[in-house]
Amino acid sequence: MHFGHTRCTIQFMSRSRSATPLFSFIALAAFLQTPSYAGGPSQPAVAGFDSYIQSVESRLAAQHQSSDHFLAATTANSLPSNQFVIEQIKPAAGPDLPGALLHHWRGTAFVPGASAAQLDHLFHNFNGYPQVYAPQVEQARVVSGQGDHLRASMRVRQHHVLTVVLDTTYDVTFAQLDPNHRFSLSRSTQVSEIALPGTAAEHALSATDDHGFLWRLNTYWTYEERDGGLYLQIESVSLTRSIPTGLGWAVGPFVQSIPRESLAFTLQSTCNALKRMQP
Repeated sequence: MHFGHTRCTIQFMSRSRSATPLFSFIALAAFLQTPSYAGGPSQPAVAGFDSYIQSVESRLAAQHQSSDHFLAATTANSLPSNQFVIEQIKPAAGPDLPGALLHHWRGTAFVPGASAAQLDHLFHNFNGYPQVYAPQVEQARVVSGQGDHLRASMRVRQHHVLTVVLDTTYDVTFAQLDPNHRFSLSRSTQVSEIALPGTAAEHALSATDDHGFLWRLNTYWTYEERDGGLYLQIESVSLTRSIPTGLGWAVGPFVQSIPRESLAFTLQSTCNALKRMQP
């Protein structure tokens, strides 16, 4: 996709191995093609995810009450123009998630000349998401609600060795401390893996047949207008299937990299969309 602007440089704070031997590739392909043995996330895994989300949202609520600490502490204060910072958030004491993995990433960027109102307009325009976030977002629409509290659906496509298509539904809330300090919360309410997408036989897989690529995804945006531009910060917390015993060395780095790369793509696409809005 051509944005017509110089792409932002992405600075990763955590890296995985960039290459794996042939055996690792074969193991990865087998893992991706094997349905989730758990038939969906276990109740303890869901409870652990929900508990972790509660702690994340409590911390964000405290941030969003004060313009002095509106953004999470990061290297954002020294960000040059056109640069991102991507960080993996490691909880001090991770929740017990039998059969599942929790992924928490944060990305921060600064876009000179952009405003909080412009980003707010971009986020509210769900019909425009396929243009802004192509090729990952294929369809997007508001299902119900209006104004600052919506229920929205999206069809997303991810390609990592195999192509995975998911239909997702989110509960989305937009809010602000003041016109220069705004934020949004997006919580997944349904995630369905789609088999044979785009054909007459297209259908959602059952929990038994689902591969567990994504079970939950919550996304939190915080954006602050100052210094002649816009600081924007995204946090994503997702839940996926765990890695079978004995395959961690082969597929672990790959599985961990998918949420990071997806967040980086979303942040980069948002940054470039804001650039196109500048005179």
